[in-house]
Amino acid sequence: MFFGAVGVYLGFPLADLIVGLVITVAILRIVWGSGKEVFTRAIDGIDPAISDEIRDAAVHTEGMKDVTEVRVRWSGHRLLPEVNIAADPELSVEAGHVIAKEVRHQLLYHLTYLSDAVIHVDPLNASGEEHHYVSGHDYGDLTPHRHDK
Repeated sequence: MFFGAVGVYLGFPLADLIVGLVITVAILRIVWGSGKEVFTRAIDGIDPAISDEIRDAAVHTEGMKDVTEVRVRWSGHRLLPEVNIAADPELSVEAGHVIAKEVRHQLLYHLTYLSDAVIHVDPLNASGEEHHYVSGHDYGDLTPHRHDK
């Protein structure tokens, strides 16, 4: 506003209007960016690059063969990933657990914006969500299902 007043004083009557419009545009840009960020967070949206960072941090763990799924959601002010990894199908449950613990450690160590991490281990030959499908549990038509005896 100072520049607008100086412009009017120097004989430019539209200077105050122009400075006011510039300030209004700057405020609208800030409000738009902030509003977009708040709305994205309200619907659990995250930057797609975060999924890539999680995948990259996990993939270097010894014994892990692949990262098949990465899902991330907000938990307060931090992020909570759920990661499906694939390991050698010949490993014991204990060995798979050790790999999962190390993947979780790598994620929490390298990505400080995470609140925790849930790691699911699949055998390499049956890895990914399509191998977790259970028939009779479809909710596409939103009808509840039952398991009668």
